[in-house]
Amino acid sequence: MLSDRPYMRHDYPSERTSVLTWLLCAILGGFGLQLILGSDWFGGQLVLQDQLGLSSQALRHGWIWTLVSHAFLHDTGNLFHVIGVALLLYFIGGELLPLLGPRRFLGLYFGATIVGGLAWALAHWHVVGMHLGSMAAADAMLVVFACFYPNRQIDFLLFFVIPVRVRPKHLVLFLLGFEAIGLVAYEIYGAARPFEQFSLAHSAHLGGMLVGWVYFRFVHEARWRPGVRPKSSESKGVSEGKDEAGKENTRANRNLRAEVDRILDKINSHGLASLTPREKHVLDEAKDSLSRR
Repeated sequence: MLSDRPYMRHDYPSERTSVLTWLLCAILGGFGLQLILGSDWFGGQLVLQDQLGLSSQALRHGWIWTLVSHAFLHDTGNLFHVIGVALLLYFIGGELLPLLGPRRFLGLYFGATIVGGLAWALAHWHVVGMHLGSMAAADAMLVVFACFYPNRQIDFLLFFVIPVRVRPKHLVLFLLGFEAIGLVAYEIYGAARPFEQFSLAHSAHLGGMLVGWVYFRFVHEARWRPGVRPKSSESKGVSEGKDEAGKENTRANRNLRAEVDRILDKINSHGLASLTPREKHVLDEAKDSLSRR
């Protein structure tokens, strides 16, 4: 019987805390430390920013760890900065983590963080300034999410006030244009910003978006498995001439295959007991799908 199978029993330990939860705790914890150490009780000194914030001066001194550490610090004078990043990572990251798996998820996060930081440093190499925040990683995840679900309608509150409904592909295209204009106008030519308190690191955001696209196009879809053609080539040949519904179905099947591959890797590494109820349900769906063919 199905209930006799080891992975269907309920007496196994539950899954460990997800990497997304740890990332969010690190981001919010870093912001809390900034507020505490920057208070009058500690002399109002910006200790963390001086040691962990990204700047061209820090890189000249060989402080390469700032390419990563800056992602866990945010502007203490702008509460929307850390709240916006945390919410975006929570909702978008929660959708991507089951599809990518912990290792690829962390690789995407830190890859986008480092490339975004390098892009910012290149644009500000001769300018005194400091870059904080993990928005580059959040932008990378938004791009990957749009590649998976380009036409899914999402609702959110712009500035936490204005209700907006948009498709991920349109949102990414809008942000791409916005960030490109900001890079040229404000970071390259140095034009005055209309709202200086909301200055954005357009170069870092574009670097993160680039990492997201490169990951989906050349890592996740291609898989790079010996003897197997990249899925991107297969999907192109299959999807030609199909309507939008057919494209969505093909994409859903591809996502299911990717999720099954991740679960099988997890079984191989940690055993059947490590599966969560949701992962067991995914395996059942995949089995039913194969039996119908």
